[in-house]
Amino acid sequence: MKLKCSLCGTPYEFVYKKEETLPTHFPFCSNRCKAIDLGKWLNEEYRISTPLPDAEELTDIQRQVLDELKEKSEKSY
Repeated sequence: MKLKCSLCGTPYEFVYKKEETLPTHFPFCSNRCKAIDLGKWLNEEYRISTPLPDAEELTDIQRQVLDELKEKSEKSY
């Protein structure tokens, strides 16, 4: 499968084989691009644009879903 690095735009070939681990640099073209992307997150150059909702504004169903997700994540440790 032909992919394009989301950081530098370099096209690269990606071959996924079942039961094998992903390349250490996936989804980037190299470990260099992966490290640059991590640095941008750590330096707060990237941000999540949508603010998280206030807990008071959530519907009962939304609270229930969040509680279920929290329980699942606590069980995974």
